[in-house]
Amino acid sequence: MRTTGTVKWFNDDKGFGFITRDDGEKDVFCHHSAIKSDGHRSLREGAKVEFDVVQGAKGPAAENVVTL
Repeated sequence: MRTTGTVKWFNDDKGFGFITRDDGEKDVFCHHSAIKSDGHRSLREGAKVEFDVVQGAKGPAAENVVTL
């Protein structure tokens, strides 16, 4: 199911961060490999995004992330 949210933080050096969901559910982990873009995959803090929520090894994770 596609959902929307706001990038809480993203560490370019480590290649991951967290997204705060607009539906109020638990924040989701986002790995750089889940970002759908050409070239360097990164997210800007505060950016609005759309993504799929999947069950990751340590909790909810984002997949197929696109910036809105």
